[in-house]
Amino acid sequence: MKNNYYKLIFLFALSSFTISCSNDDDDNINETPTETLTEYKFLRVLLSDEKTTEITLVNPVDGTSSFFNAKFAKSTVYTTESGRYAGIIHGANNTVETFDSGFEGHGDHVDVDGIPKFGALTGQSSKPTHFKSKIGELLTFNDGDGTLSVAKESEVNTAGAKFKVINAGLLAHHGAMATFSNGTYAITEKDNSVAGTLPEKVKIIDNIGKTLFEATISTKGIHGNASDGTYAVFGSASGVLVVESSGKQKLIALPEDFGTSWFGSILETKAKGKFIGYTAAKGAYLIDVASGTIKPILQSVDIVQCKVSYNKTKLGILLHNGEFKLFNLTTLQVEKQGKVIGETAKDASMKPQIELTENFAYITSPTTGELLQLNLPTMSIAKKMKVSNTPYRITILGFENSKGH
Repeated sequence: MKNNYYKLIFLFALSSFTISCSNDDDDNINETPTETLTEYKFLRVLLSDEKTTEITLVNPVDGTSSFFNAKFAKSTVYTTESGRYAGIIHGANNTVETFDSGFEGHGDHVDVDGIPKFGALTGQSSKPTHFKSKIGELLTFNDGDGTLSVAKESEVNTAGAKFKVINAGLLAHHGAMATFSNGTYAITEKDNSVAGTLPEKVKIIDNIGKTLFEATISTKGIHGNASDGTYAVFGSASGVLVVESSGKQKLIALPEDFGTSWFGSILETKAKGKFIGYTAAKGAYLIDVASGTIKPILQSVDIVQCKVSYNKTKLGILLHNGEFKLFNLTTLQVEKQGKVIGETAKDASMKPQIELTENFAYITSPTTGELLQLNLPTMSIAKKMKVSNTPYRITILGFENSKGH
C-alpha cells in the first residue's frame, strides 16, 4: 500500500514538472521556434542560362527543378504585375516570349490553373530591352527603333497572340518607359544633345503614341527608371527626374559628394513615392519624391547586386566579399547580415544574381550551376538546387501564399 502511495506521489510530481516545462516552452515559442522555415507553396524561381536555351523553373519547397527550352540563350527574365507570368526577353534576337507558372492568385488563396509552360503570346521587335508590367499589361521599349510593344496578361495563353507596336515618332535609342495608373506612358526621347545612345528627355503619350505632354526638362543623359503608377522616376546625370501623368516634371538634386556619378538603376518599393536609387560608384539610396530627399542606405563601392524583396518591403544587398545585408525599407536599418558565399571578383565575367522573398534570398552560382537558398533569419544556406550549368538571370514567380482552394 505504501509503495503504491509513493508511486502516485512521484507520478503527480513528474506530471506537474512536465506541465510547468510545457508552459515555459509556450512562453518562449517566438524565441525558439521548433518548426523548420519553408518557402511558400505557390512560389517558384525562374532562371535563364548564359550559354544554352535552357530555362529552369525551381520549386524551392522540395528543391526540385523543371527544365524548358526557350528560343535563344542569354535571355533576361521578368515577372509580370500579377505574379503569374514571366516575360522572357531576347534583345539580341528581336524576340519576346512569355511563360505561365500555372498559378492563379485570388487574394486569400491560390488556384492551380494548368501546368507550367511557355505562353502562346510572343513578340517580334527591334532590340526589345527594357521591360515593365503594370495595369495588366506587358510592355517593352525597343532600342532598335524607339517604339514600344504592348500586350495584355490576359493574352498570354491566347493562340496566335502578338505584342502590338506603339510608335511615338522617336529616334532609336537606349530608352525606357513607365506606365501611369490612368493608362498613359512616360517615355524617354532622344534629341542628340548628348553624344551616345542615352536619351535626354521624357514625354507623356497615350496608348496609340500621341503626345499628351511634351518634356519640360532636358538632362545630360537618362538610364534606369521605375514607377508606382503616380510617379515615374528616372535616373539622370542631371539629378533624379520625377514625372507625373499631369505633365509636371522636376529634378531632385543628387548628393553633393556624387560628382559625376548618378543612379543608373531605380527600383520600386511598397511605399508610395519612395524608390531605391543604385549606382556602383556610390551605393544604394532611398529616394523620397514627396520630400525631394535622397538618403543613403548603404554607401559602398563593393556591391555585386541589390534587389527589393518580392513584397517590396526589404532590400537585399550582396557584396563582393560574399557578405549579404538585409535592410528594412521603413527604418533603413540592417535587420540581418552575414558572410554567405565566397568572394566574387570584380572583374568576373558572370556574377551571382539575387532575388528575395519574405523569408529567403536566392543566389545564383554561375560556376557550379546551382541556385542557393539563403535562410534570411539565420543567414545560412538552407539548400543548393541544381539548375542549368551557367545560370544567367533570375526572377520570382507566383505568390507568397501556401493556401490552396
